[in-house]
Amino acid sequence: MTASTTDTGFIESAERQELRKAVGAMAASYGSDYYLAKARAGEHTDELWSEAAKLGFVGVNLPEEYGGGGAGMYELSLVMEEMAAHGCALLMLVVSPAINGTIISKFGTDDQKKRWLPGIADGSITMAFAITEPDAGSNSHKITTTARRDGGDWVLSGQKVYISGVDQAQAVLVVGRTEEAKTGNLKPALFIVPTDTPGFSFTRIDMEIVSPESQFQVFIDDVRLPADALVGSEDAAIAQLFAGLNPERIMGAANAIGAGRHVLGKAAEYVKTRQVWKTPIGAHQGIAHPLAQNYIEIELAKLMMQKAAALYDAGDDFGAAEAANMAKYAAGEASTKAVDQAVQSLGGNGLTKEYGVASMLTASRLARIAPVSREMILNFVAQTSLGLPRSY
Repeated sequence: MTASTTDTGFIESAERQELRKAVGAMAASYGSDYYLAKARAGEHTDELWSEAAKLGFVGVNLPEEYGGGGAGMYELSLVMEEMAAHGCALLMLVVSPAINGTIISKFGTDDQKKRWLPGIADGSITMAFAITEPDAGSNSHKITTTARRDGGDWVLSGQKVYISGVDQAQAVLVVGRTEEAKTGNLKPALFIVPTDTPGFSFTRIDMEIVSPESQFQVFIDDVRLPADALVGSEDAAIAQLFAGLNPERIMGAANAIGAGRHVLGKAAEYVKTRQVWKTPIGAHQGIAHPLAQNYIEIELAKLMMQKAAALYDAGDDFGAAEAANMAKYAAGEASTKAVDQAVQSLGGNGLTKEYGVASMLTASRLARIAPVSREMILNFVAQTSLGLPRSY
C-alpha cells in the first residue's frame, strides 16, 4: 500500500476510504464490550492486536521491503482513529510502529532494520518507548539516563517512568545521553534494549484508568548492550528524537478523535430514543446543541490531524511539528468535552457500566496530559508560531 500524492486531508482517496472501512469492520467485530472486559480483567487485547497485524494495519506506515504497507503516518493515524471510534483503541500503535518504527526506519542501520522492522510490521514484536523520567517530564533536557562505553559495549543506567506496555514488549527504545554529553543541551542517544536483558526491570504503576495497557516505572541498572544497540548517531541532533515525537502527537490526536466519535455515537443513539415527556430528549436544544458543538470541535481537530499527517509524510518536519501539536491540543480538548457531555446527556445511566461511557471519564483526560500536556503545547505555539518570549 502506498500513499497517493493526489490525496488531501479532507478528500480521501478510494484506497484510504477502503482502509477506513476495513479497519472499522474489524474493530466493530470486537467493540468496546470486548475491550473493557479485557481491561477490567487485567488482560491484554492480544486477539485484536494479532488480527490487526495479520490484516496489515499495524505496519501500514513501514517500508514494504521490511514487510510494511509502504504508506505513511496518515494511514497509521487513520487506523488508530477507526480503532478508537469503535471502542477498542490499541495504545501500542502509538508506540511500536509510529514512534519506534519511524525512528528505526529513518536512522537505523541496515542490520537494525532487518532485525526489528519485520517483527514490528507483522505485530510479532512490540517495542515500547522510554523517554520520561521522574525528574525529567516535559523538560527532556534534564534526562539523566546515561550510556558509557566499556570496550566495544555500551553500559546504560537510569530510570524511566510512565512507560506504556513494557510487559507486552520484547524490547524498549530508551532515550538517554552519552557520558560525554551529560551537560548542556540534550543530544539524545537512543538504544534498543531487549526486555530480558540483565539489569533491566520494571514495576507496574497503579492507574485509575480502565485500559488493557499498563504504565510502568523502568529501572536500568548497568545494562550492558552491544555496540549495535545504538540507533543512529551517539551525538545525534535533536531532530532524530523528534522524528518519533511528531508521529506520537499525531497518533495521540487520532486516538482522542476516535474516542470522541465513539462516545458521541453512544450519546446520540441514547438521546434519540430516551423519552421523558412528549419527545425524545435529543429534540431539546439543551441536549442537542452541546452534542452538535462537540461534533464540530472533533471534526475541526480531525482536519488539523490530517494536515499534520500530510505535512509529515511530505517531509515538512517543521510544519508538521506545529500542526501535530495543534492537532493534539484540539483533539484532547474536544474529546474530553465530548465525554463529559455524553455522560451528562445520559444522566444517571452515564455513570453505569452498562452504557460504557463512564469508563472514558478518566481515560479521556489522558489526551490533555500525554504525550505532551496542553500547557506545553500552548508554550510551543506561543514561542514558535507567535514569536513570544519564553518564561522558562
